[in-house]
Amino acid sequence: MSADAIRSARAYLLRVAEPPASALWRFVAEHGPVEAARRVRTADVPDRVAAETAARRQLDLATRDLELGAAQGARLVIPEDDEWPAWPLLSLEVATGRGVEGMAPPLALWVRGEAVLDDVLAFAVAVVGARAATDYGESTAAEFAYELTDAEVTVVSGAAYGIDGAAHRGVLAAGGVTVAVLGCGLDVGYPAGHVGLLNRVVQRGAVISEYPPGTQPARHRFLVRNRLIAALTAGTLVVEAGRRSGARNTATTAGLLGKAVMAVPGPITSAMSVGCHQLVRDSQATLVSSVSDVVDTVGRLGSGLARRGAGARRRTDGLDPESLRVFEALPSRGGRSPDAIATESGVSLRRVRAVLPALELDGLAQRCDEGWKQRNDQGASRRRGDDDHDPRVGRGDA
Repeated sequence: MSADAIRSARAYLLRVAEPPASALWRFVAEHGPVEAARRVRTADVPDRVAAETAARRQLDLATRDLELGAAQGARLVIPEDDEWPAWPLLSLEVATGRGVEGMAPPLALWVRGEAVLDDVLAFAVAVVGARAATDYGESTAAEFAYELTDAEVTVVSGAAYGIDGAAHRGVLAAGGVTVAVLGCGLDVGYPAGHVGLLNRVVQRGAVISEYPPGTQPARHRFLVRNRLIAALTAGTLVVEAGRRSGARNTATTAGLLGKAVMAVPGPITSAMSVGCHQLVRDSQATLVSSVSDVVDTVGRLGSGLARRGAGARRRTDGLDPESLRVFEALPSRGGRSPDAIATESGVSLRRVRAVLPALELDGLAQRCDEGWKQRNDQGASRRRGDDDHDPRVGRGDA
């Protein structure tokens, strides 16, 4: 099957169902995008898929969408592409498999910007918060984002007014990479006051959406968008949030996906800090007051922090207990099968199979003819923060 046919099929499917379409996602996973698209067009689908696609299945605008996107400098990134952020989005797949509603992975993502998604999202933190932010909140968000950039962490947010915008601006001021996730089509120009900011984000990072060109903003779409912000990052930092806040929705979703949730404390007299304080009080978030706290919480040693005197660390620092046991069960020579690793480590085979690709991504493990083994070369330097070998150094020029 040609790559163009697969991309066209996913462009069609992305328009005919309102995300997150869990039944359609399962149908595509079972039959492949081309066959799934053919059957959706003819209504030869199970009832749940029909319910998700019946209203729009006649809208076969894939060719138009792809041409329009290209004219606007956008591309459709699909799971079959090398840059697809498969590892972070696996959390949505796992949640859907557990029966959690509203957590289906995206069928594809529209992207503006030259940043390679799986690269810039390898080490990412979401910074979110209130639209009606205070001066304290905006300055705090910008400062955290600036310092996260120095620690070589990609900042992801939603480009909204308030905390989101401050976070993006903080990254840009540091010359770093930031990713904005929208709840509408990339061409809609929303929010209107941030069109210039979004264009700057495109130049240094990426603006992404699962909504086709022309899709207008709607409240439910921003709530759906929040699951992507939570999924694409290792953790979510809430800088300010009211009692009822979209940022709290993102934080709750991050918790459901097994991601780190953090909150910045604020004045007890501020209505915009009530949500943060509740998250901490209810043990739904870890209180953080510095970027060092954030990096420690998400479990990664940033090289920028190392340069500021974080001290020497082992390359396995930041691994959770199960991941560390899996790593220690890997031989330094030869190789070991996942089943043998599970037996040696005492970690379930399913968990071992999930951990091994993450260890490979961190430069700690590698596949070999016999199975898996520890990686002892400079591939591990990314976790240690060795600039001479880190391919992400200088990424601010991307």
